[in-house]
Amino acid sequence: MVRSKLLDEEKCDLFSGEWVPNPDGPYYTNDSCNAIQEHQNCLKFGRPDREFLKWRWKPDDCELPVFDPTRFLELVRGKSIAFVGDSVARNHMQSLICLLSRVTYPVDLSGPLDQNKRYEYREHDFNISMFWAPYLVKTRKTDPNDDKQPFNLYLDEFDEHWTTKITLFDYVIISAGHWFFRPTYFYLNNRLIGCLYCPESNINHLTSYFSYRRAFRTAFRAINAANFNGVTFLRTYAPSHFEGGPWDKGGDCVRTRPFKRNEVVLEDYSLEMYLIQLEELRIAQKAGRRNGEKFRLFDATRAMLLRPDGHPSKYGHWPMANQTFANDCVHWCLPGPIDSWNDFLQELLRREIEESKNRKLEDIVLR
Repeated sequence: MVRSKLLDEEKCDLFSGEWVPNPDGPYYTNDSCNAIQEHQNCLKFGRPDREFLKWRWKPDDCELPVFDPTRFLELVRGKSIAFVGDSVARNHMQSLICLLSRVTYPVDLSGPLDQNKRYEYREHDFNISMFWAPYLVKTRKTDPNDDKQPFNLYLDEFDEHWTTKITLFDYVIISAGHWFFRPTYFYLNNRLIGCLYCPESNINHLTSYFSYRRAFRTAFRAINAANFNGVTFLRTYAPSHFEGGPWDKGGDCVRTRPFKRNEVVLEDYSLEMYLIQLEELRIAQKAGRRNGEKFRLFDATRAMLLRPDGHPSKYGHWPMANQTFANDCVHWCLPGPIDSWNDFLQELLRREIEESKNRKLEDIVLR
């Protein structure tokens, strides 16, 4: 009976469910955690409501345990995790550090201005790294001194800043998304083949979907080529929630409660990005099976579509006279709904560890 229950839990789709009230949240505060960046520190900058902190994710067919820092540190003893991606990936990592801060703080081995980060939990022989790779592939700035100018994307070339280092890790969480809507130039075989939002009329104008698909295919190919012995999790696209206009034309996210799933659908570019990720993951899984590579789905899309209430909006800074800021409906308040990603992570790691133990037992029995 117990074995049957465990099997049912393993088959449960963690990512299909609803947000339900959770009076116990949040599990840390902006005062108790020093890993929160200013633009995610919604409580510091005067967000007046607190209801967005009082929800947890409930899968349809099972329970998802709330993150337990002591249990998590036991699961990852002797292990290492790398986050590869953009500022939302960093947002996820900072949430993890904040949740663990109830038990312990890491040693920060990175400089204050470093985009790549490394943290060590020495008492637990565990470390976390962040590799800044918003496009996942090799990139070059068109203006070395200005990040706001277009980037050149070499869509078939590995970004060796992270691809040469992943073999040192047990788990890699890879993600990317919102940078792919910026002006960019696309290269294949070191030749310019198109662009997105460029002024030149003599260059082939392509879509974000073109570069997004190519970037994930190349990133997954790099992981397979590295003979990575750990587990790669694709954390899927987390939708933004601008209403009333786009980000640069007054769009905002002022809701204070989650959606029910029948109140909203995944559509337009968010749906397309999500489907591209799922397809490229399937391709990578098929290619990786030949060498024992493990690619897993970490589906943040369906849950986060329902959380328009979780973004900083205007509460990522103090208001300033004669200065207008775009509202932030891309990143997530800390504490906030993104903390649920570490509920997911804890359960995904537990499943991987259990599966590995069961496989070893089967090998012993078969000998």
